[in-house]
Amino acid sequence: MTAKVQKKMGLTAKILIGMVGGIFIGGLLRVLFPESELAQTYLVDGLFGVVGNIFVSSLKMLVVPLVFVSLVCGTASLSDPSKLGRLGGKTLILYLTTTAIAITLAITAANIVQPGDATMAAEGLAFDAKSAPPLSQVLVNIVPSNPIDAMAKGSMLQIIVFAIIFGIAIAQSGERGARIRNFFEDINEVVMKLVTILMSLAPYGVFALMAKLAMTLGLDTFASVIKYFLLVLVVLFVHGLVTYPLLLKLLSGLNPITFLKKMRSVQLFAFSTASSNATLPVTIETANYRLGVHNNISSFSLPLGATINMDGTAIMQGVATVFIAQVFAIDLTISDYVMVIVTATLASIGTAGVPGVGLIMLAMVLNQVGLPVEGIALILGVDRLLDMVRTAVNVTGDAAVTCIVAKSEKEFEPEVFNDPLAGAELMGDRK
Repeated sequence: MTAKVQKKMGLTAKILIGMVGGIFIGGLLRVLFPESELAQTYLVDGLFGVVGNIFVSSLKMLVVPLVFVSLVCGTASLSDPSKLGRLGGKTLILYLTTTAIAITLAITAANIVQPGDATMAAEGLAFDAKSAPPLSQVLVNIVPSNPIDAMAKGSMLQIIVFAIIFGIAIAQSGERGARIRNFFEDINEVVMKLVTILMSLAPYGVFALMAKLAMTLGLDTFASVIKYFLLVLVVLFVHGLVTYPLLLKLLSGLNPITFLKKMRSVQLFAFSTASSNATLPVTIETANYRLGVHNNISSFSLPLGATINMDGTAIMQGVATVFIAQVFAIDLTISDYVMVIVTATLASIGTAGVPGVGLIMLAMVLNQVGLPVEGIALILGVDRLLDMVRTAVNVTGDAAVTCIVAKSEKEFEPEVFNDPLAGAELMGDRK
């Protein structure tokens, strides 16, 4: 009797099925039960809301222990402090460079396409934006006064700084430090196994998130700002599929097609959660086992990228600034555009990798150039969907920069990167 080998469906396929199924079910329920209080109570706020929120919370649950433990392990393994400085400098410069490219691309495209319609009603708009912290406060807040409080609040930059200092101390503590490093490496293995366990639940969480979104947003929501929506979408795709692959090829010589193929699961995770932080466990595992990046590089650059590399958000801010200026018939000067580029690039340092925070930072950018913050109300209806796409762009940029830095530091395994099956079984992404 010939045994048939049953191929295991990969994680990417399962997530994709969950996304499509969620959109279909949510859209169908919206058509069958329009404005139904029962559907809102028991499905949107009930079943789909609860399952989706539990899924996102389970991923966020891993962020602080994963970032702290893996970053301590990575830093402690760097016996040469100058290497850490070189690594940090390369990573930071690349992140800020890609962000500046992103917003410049966005502003240029917006001025060519002219998405704003001055005849559009701009009255009666309101957006209650939380005050964005000044840059000086962002810099002060980088160093934690209480690292335990920083971990409890999930303040990523503070956690990163403390983990780096702690890891350096371990590296310089001789035999005692070696024992502590071994302890953290054991914990790191356990945390990675926890990531694998929780990823198996991802398709169900993605289904619930997409079903809720499909039931909440209607086509009429998109009608008034469809041109803005499409323009942001196009710029995001250009940046994600042209800018990053081009930089990857020029600066590391790696194959961009291979890179994008191996990033599919991460991009789908990011799209469904709209959170770089929630996606971070998957990004780190993909970088280590699918892309061939050594852990002492990925454990540093990826958490840092999830905190400061917000290219997708910068693109939204660039297009939205021009769009709102055109809607309110306000002319922006060259100096205004330069101010937008600088402000949005620096603002990305203080932007948390969670859904919707880009709107808060947009309020700061608009204030810098004297545009009415109320204009944000125009784009609220479509921002959630764009937030999902730009998060996928953000995590792609994080991984691309990580590969470039790892290759330059010779902390990279080309055979793993070039092997289509490397880490596939662990990631549940076999063909």
